[in-house]
Amino acid sequence: MIRLRRPATAAALTLAAVATAVLGLAGPASAHVTVNPTEAKQGGYGRFAFRVPNESDTASTTKVEVNLPENAPVGSVSTMPVPGWTVTVEKRKVDPPIEVHGSQLTEAVSKLTWTAAPNGGVKPGEFQEFPVSMGPLPQTDRMVFKVLQTYSDGNVSRWIEEPTQGGEEPENPAPVLTLTAASASASPVASAAAAAADDDDDDADTGAATAFGVAGLVAGLAGLILGGLAFLRTRREPAAKS
Repeated sequence: MIRLRRPATAAALTLAAVATAVLGLAGPASAHVTVNPTEAKQGGYGRFAFRVPNESDTASTTKVEVNLPENAPVGSVSTMPVPGWTVTVEKRKVDPPIEVHGSQLTEAVSKLTWTAAPNGGVKPGEFQEFPVSMGPLPQTDRMVFKVLQTYSDGNVSRWIEEPTQGGEEPENPAPVLTLTAASASASPVASAAAAAADDDDDDADTGAATAFGVAGLVAGLAGLILGGLAFLRTRREPAAKS
């Protein structure tokens, strides 16, 4: 019996370590505010979501302010209702006006502010997405959205630092939407339809990939446990007498 205790303990520790490592891979890689998807076509329309995780252990996120870049005005910005939140839209004058698909753009959305209902908000350990539809997207290589995240205890996280090409990620990075040149034959209507289709496909692919990934992790962990139990069973069996 004494000889069995060390292998049993070692096997148990090994299984625990492997399980922790495997399950740890499923944890979040970062906790800053992001925009999803992170890439779109210039001149097109798209559906985007600002994903806001709660980094506090004791307070809820009660307000989210998203500032649209002044150097990349967008003619149309629509918000999607988020249960438990109200949104206000601020606009600014575009001076001088810029031409967008044959029309003069004289006004653009400058800021979106979501405010949680009393006793609501993003609780510790949770995240919330705030969807918007935007377009036509400007003829620039990227859009940087500076975000202020206010907590119920009065603290404010300022996600306003612009990343630099080839540099390390800032401590408080702002969400960035990368814009690529559209094909010459692409029209605004076609771009909007393609963006919606791509968004649906991305959601489906992400769901399928997540399901297969979780199934693989569970199967791998189960195999490790069964292998450990089999090892312990063989160690407990008395050696055959000659």
